Amino acid sequence: MNPIVAEYLGTLILILMGTGVCANSLLKETFARGADWVLITLGWGLGVFLGVIVAGPSSGAHLNPAVTIGLAVAGKFAWSDAPMYVLAQFLGAMSGAFLTWLLYADHYNRTEEPGSIKGTFCTSPAIKNTPRNLLSEVVGTFVLIIVVLFIAGPEFKSQGIGDVKIGLGSVGALPVALLVVSIGMSLGGLTGYAINPVRDLGPRIIHSLVPIKSKGTSDWGYAWIPVVGPIIGAVVAALLYLLVI
Repeated sequence: MNPIVAEYLGTLILILMGTGVCANSLLKETFARGADWVLITLGWGLGVFLGVIVAGPSSGAHLNPAVTIGLAVAGKFAWSDAPMYVLAQFLGAMSGAFLTWLLYADHYNRTEEPGSIKGTFCTSPAIKNTPRNLLSEVVGTFVLIIVVLFIAGPEFKSQGIGDVKIGLGSVGALPVALLVVSIGMSLGGLTGYAINPVRDLGPRIIHSLVPIKSKGTSDWGYAWIPVVGPIIGAVVAALLYLLVI
């Protein structure tokens, strides 16, 4: 499979499963309505598992601009290939969120809490504190990237499309899924742990576009935090990795 197509499809599946478990847990009259945080974190972790299974052999399964940028800073991925990877991830995230809305449209229209509706698309702070909210995303993404880099190992050099594919797939589908579950269970209660710019931005755009009776606003004033925070966390992780290795 073409690596760009693989990034699109893998990210689509990741976001479909992730926003899908949120919709199943939060929307009115679903069978899983009222399910707890454990189900949501497992749903996102297994979504990563499925995305890595699909994209890993072809693209390395970045599925996240923070992963792409972190690997490029660490010298494990060619900068010239990064823009197309990020574009594919962004379009995949939008497509996955749109499919979730399409599947759950009846439940969206029966749900009267705008916060619950928005929570199925994008993240929000449990307590609004801009510096700490940003730090939460930085630290969560730092953990993701530093662990991925150490598992991938120093033996991997700079690689691009057509070479050995470095990414979440280098870790293995199950270990990286458990890594994401761990981040969600330990750190996710602060901001919803985007740890992925397109995971938040793509679905937030879809939230702003699709017709839902009681959806409220998309909170664009907060939207920069789950974009900027993960990028900072990825760069810090990559620089620390280079320093210690």
